[in-house]
Amino acid sequence: MSELNPCMTCGACCAYFRVSFYWAEADDAGGCVPASQTEPLTPFLRCMRGTNNRQSRCTALVGDIGDGVSCSIYENRPSPCREFAMSGENGVENDACNRARAHYGLPPLYKDMPFHTGLDAATLASSELQSPPN
Repeated sequence: MSELNPCMTCGACCAYFRVSFYWAEADDAGGCVPASQTEPLTPFLRCMRGTNNRQSRCTALVGDIGDGVSCSIYENRPSPCREFAMSGENGVENDACNRARAHYGLPPLYKDMPFHTGLDAATLASSELQSPPN
């Protein structure tokens, strides 16, 4: 049984969906998301740079989809990224996750797959994965 939910190293969602959020989440407006990683959508919305393209891929995503990716701004990611549920967490599948995975030829993640990493444990494990070497 894996201790880390495969969602934490997949990245398909980061390279499939537009990540839009309220403009004030950016650090130039008092939030924590690096403004240099965003672009304006409307007077009230921004998106992560690269996710508003036809071939979407967040510029904060590092690595190859489905093969050990990481987020270069993980601790400062915007609310849509924080709120996107890991598929299989608490026994619930995330259909959006599975659509993104299918786009990249990856198998779906099911609620009864042999991983049981909760959000707190996965966040801790991911922050360890995301942290730059000392």
